[in-house]
Amino acid sequence: MRVLYFAWLRERIGRAEEEIEPPPEVATVGDLAHWLAGRDAAYAHAFSDPKLVRAALDKRHVKPDALLAGAREIAFFPPMTGG
Repeated sequence: MRVLYFAWLRERIGRAEEEIEPPPEVATVGDLAHWLAGRDAAYAHAFSDPKLVRAALDKRHVKPDALLAGAREIAFFPPMTGG
């Protein structure tokens, strides 16, 4: 699975994207964020407040309980504002 990081998530993790293969027990977007947070201190810092991280699966905004099954790409980003 391709993972993209945007804005301060990218800055905290130190990369814009990566290919990962999460373990089978990682079933949802929230599970994935939790699993990533356990990788090292940079990921833990980036995902320290799950309320501040949004996600999109295959370019569609999703909630943390969205299932990962079949997804090819996930993007993590901070909340957006517009005007």
